[in-house]
Amino acid sequence: MRLLLLAVAAGLCVAQQQESSSAAASPSASSTDATASASSSASSSTSSSSSSSSGAAPAPPQSSPSWLSSVRPMPGNVQSYPSDDTKIPTGPLSNTTTALQGYPEPWKSPPTDSPEVQAVVKAIDWSAVPSSPVRKANPDGSVNMQGYDPSDPDCWWSATGCVQPKHPGMKPDVSYCPKVGDWGLTYDDGPLTAEAGASAEPNLYNFLAEHKQKAGLFYIGSNVISAPAAAQRGLADGHTLCVHTWSHPAMTAQQNNAVVAELYWTLKAIKEVTGVTTKCWRPPYGDVDDRVRAIAWQMGLTTVLWDEDTDDWNMPGDGGGNLSPSTVDGYFQGWIEARKNGTDNQHGHIVLQHELNNATVGMAEKWLPEVKQNFNVVPWNQCMNVSQPYWETQFVYPTDAQPNPQQNPSASSTVQPGAQASSQEHASSAAQVLPMPLMALLGLSTLFL
Repeated sequence: MRLLLLAVAAGLCVAQQQESSSAAASPSASSTDATASASSSASSSTSSSSSSSSGAAPAPPQSSPSWLSSVRPMPGNVQSYPSDDTKIPTGPLSNTTTALQGYPEPWKSPPTDSPEVQAVVKAIDWSAVPSSPVRKANPDGSVNMQGYDPSDPDCWWSATGCVQPKHPGMKPDVSYCPKVGDWGLTYDDGPLTAEAGASAEPNLYNFLAEHKQKAGLFYIGSNVISAPAAAQRGLADGHTLCVHTWSHPAMTAQQNNAVVAELYWTLKAIKEVTGVTTKCWRPPYGDVDDRVRAIAWQMGLTTVLWDEDTDDWNMPGDGGGNLSPSTVDGYFQGWIEARKNGTDNQHGHIVLQHELNNATVGMAEKWLPEVKQNFNVVPWNQCMNVSQPYWETQFVYPTDAQPNPQQNPSASSTVQPGAQASSQEHASSAAQVLPMPLMALLGLSTLFL
């Protein structure tokens, strides 16, 4: 379901590279009701001059989300980005036998009344979350946009392609690589579990290792606990691990507490399995507005979108659709031709692909060699010069500006967003963190394990 929103997005939501910052002007407010909206909390703002047009206070400044530091990671994880002389693992996955306890049912909307989720809910400053309405989800997973204000007051990506939040205090989403010729390689919906047969991980990860290629991996929390050894391999291979929610819903159709639950359980799964606290997330279907952004912001997450959509998920296969593979081939051919003839000359790209089934993995492996011949293929964070995509600072990744961080260990960077989305994921940044009150609430003292 490809929405060709480039023209609208260009007109309504021009992303900026500049950073912005603001201090929270109002005290924290709690939300314990799963149906709570930010509107009731917004009234507690101490100054109308510090509020956005939605009535919410500016997003608070963020600090390290060390609230997950009490989670004990599984054994066997790497403790830093692999150096140039590190042999990247290939072959079968390790035999991981650790049982992961206490998680919600995989691929089901997680409950919002667990003590862990409620602890996060109560610590969020709801006065700084806009009161955007909860959208209605359609049966196919898309969202109902009927009647939405065309002026786009909520910076709703599904409706307009907006990537520049209108709520003050938040940075633009990441959605394309600034440098012409860069191809930001990303795969959603992993790690691909054993049910996929021969296409399950480590199939794709072995292929990437053989081609000396890193990627951004946007993980489903349910899959992380089902395939922990695959997630550990993703980290060990030097890929960038990010959140893609627990059960893959349209996030603007979720109540506030449900948004928290989807993000929390995925953050925890990634931390318990791999030992890293990631800074990045991608909303399923790209469905995000300022309400959802503001919640993710306070949970330490950068919103990462895309500007080129392969539509690979829609090919025939498990969980797929009926799109002809030749159509997807045509997208790759068009992008490569535009690069060759010089018409692709505005900026680089972040490209949406999936480790969803045999069809998407096969398509990825088919085209990567030719893409590498024509583009500088890197993870999204490398083209955005984000060297530390986790809050564990010993992980320092290469960037376009510093391709060899081992030669300059002091060189590091945070997200410098400024990009614009133009097409939509199936069915349809600025790295930030939780505020200090949440750290105090959970009695956590350090980021490191």
